[in-house]
Amino acid sequence: MKVAVLGAGAIGAYVGAALHRAGVEVHLIARGEHLQAIRSAGVRVLTPRGDFVAHPHATDDPTEVGPVDHIFLGLKANSYAAAGPMIQPLLHENTSIIAAQNGIPWWYFHGLKGPYEGYRIESVDPGGAVTAALPLHRAIGCVVYAATEIERPGVIRHLEGTRFSIGEPNGAPTERCAAFSRAAVEGGLKCPVEPDLRRDVWIKLMGNIAFNPISALARATMAGICRHDGARGLVVAMMRETVEVARRVGCDPGISIERRLRGAEKAGEHKTSTLQDLEKGKPLELDVLLAAVVELADLTGAEVPTLRAIHAVSDLLNANLVRAV
Repeated sequence: MKVAVLGAGAIGAYVGAALHRAGVEVHLIARGEHLQAIRSAGVRVLTPRGDFVAHPHATDDPTEVGPVDHIFLGLKANSYAAAGPMIQPLLHENTSIIAAQNGIPWWYFHGLKGPYEGYRIESVDPGGAVTAALPLHRAIGCVVYAATEIERPGVIRHLEGTRFSIGEPNGAPTERCAAFSRAAVEGGLKCPVEPDLRRDVWIKLMGNIAFNPISALARATMAGICRHDGARGLVVAMMRETVEVARRVGCDPGISIERRLRGAEKAGEHKTSTLQDLEKGKPLELDVLLAAVVELADLTGAEVPTLRAIHAVSDLLNANLVRAV
């Protein structure tokens, strides 16, 4: 198996190091000081499960890598539309694209039987630009239940969780999913192949849709949000509205809001990826989290006043950040 990790940041480098440890031919595509550190000393993973170092090939040029069996996409979703030139040199006829993203994926209605089959979510895939860069037939979904951060260039701190659930948009049990899962498990990760990955998408989104924008607006950790009565109530309202939208597009997450809150509390003083991006002055990954669900609410007639309000103020925050870049 040959795997390219495009966007070898905190999650991408962690997965790439695990796959390399399993004997997979891994190529990390990164840039800047992080790339230089990996080239000189490998990827050092600091984890409660036992630190290790991996030495996969690392480059900033996909043409050095050539066609691969799987592309593990560690980029932010707001970078997908521009990823085509980086993706193209990595493709052969059967290459899959495993996108480890938060929020609603561009493939969401691909292969989903029902009234919305084939619907393109404009806020996720504007003008079809993401589908053009990441063809639907190559897509394998991936929901990440792991928290990592780049402690310094070339060094990844693994905070919690090793689960990377994957699945085909149509739910089929394919060999390409099974092969990637086997390699990931051999490298020390949990990688179940789910027959209905959309349920995982919504379970993860229940937390992200609330905690990510609130953490950026309030400069608060997940535990800090949970401790504040008003903010906790806001999270509950956002989760309720999100579950209603999920049900209207045919998916019941099947998990209580209180249980989802307890899971968030266990993360402790963890900064969400959105807050980390804000602190670095980077654009915020909000379209796939908030805008997409508001669009689906419009599509299905769901009432989501809390989501609309938080989307408006967080979108303004993001617009100011983009102008400042």
